[in-house]
Amino acid sequence: MQIGFIGLGKMGLNMVTRLLKSGDHEVVAYNRTRKPVAEAVRRGAAGARSVKELVRKLAPPRHVWLMVPAGGPVDEVIGKLVANLKRGDCIIDGGNSNYKDSVRRAAELARKGISFVDVGTSGGVWGLDVGYCLMIGGERKAYKRLDPVFKTLAPRDGYAHMGPSGSGHYVKMIHNGIEYGLLQAYAEGFSLLDASEYRLDLKKISRLWNHGSVIRSWLLALSEEVFKDDPKLKDIKAYVEDSGEGRWAVADQLDKDVACPVITLSLLYRLQSREQNPFAARTIAALRQQFGGHRVKK
Repeated sequence: MQIGFIGLGKMGLNMVTRLLKSGDHEVVAYNRTRKPVAEAVRRGAAGARSVKELVRKLAPPRHVWLMVPAGGPVDEVIGKLVANLKRGDCIIDGGNSNYKDSVRRAAELARKGISFVDVGTSGGVWGLDVGYCLMIGGERKAYKRLDPVFKTLAPRDGYAHMGPSGSGHYVKMIHNGIEYGLLQAYAEGFSLLDASEYRLDLKKISRLWNHGSVIRSWLLALSEEVFKDDPKLKDIKAYVEDSGEGRWAVADQLDKDVACPVITLSLLYRLQSREQNPFAARTIAALRQQFGGHRVKK
């Protein structure tokens, strides 16, 4: 199947590579900077120097997959595509977009006769080898048309149609919220193990728990790799980023009156990890000194 691909970052380029390696697809690739396009061409893709050229190299009905940052960048690329696409063409957003934006985009594009498919994509840098889990929203007709692409990108049973527009990105949002909670639980457990009175081998424990334990997981396999060379994580700064989807999940729980304390607290921990000498902690220390005469560190 022929498909256009816009956005060749750490996931986008790997996805293009997986499509090309199958031998079943022809990819036309475009990126805002030229170097990733040259690499995609080296791997077998056809390159494009602009969105217009990318569309021109695709035969109708055209299918263009986006892997660009959420928000304004997606709208900007869609705007350029709409100026060149025709009725019957299709845009796929595989990035971490807010599901409400996907609902809006689908409605706007439908008025122009262009299909929109939102695909929550999970797999990270490992997806090239093991495949990507794809949570797909949008018209079932467009979903079926894109089935050969989904089948190549995903492992067996690793993709499914979630429902109408926005549902793919909604499911991915909740997926990431759960991921936050899982990561937090593992992190806290390993922190206690590290602080114990025993000289414990965290790499060995990660491996052990992945054989028959009820908490076995791929994350534990990755933990084994993490603790292999740097068991005290001395070379890593305690600064945790977030993709934004955890924030959206926390906001969604408030809209729906559904309590998700673990996801909420794991997000707050990430925010706290970025603070240097936080003002709130200094305030507490100062107040304890005022009412109890407790010592403060200068």
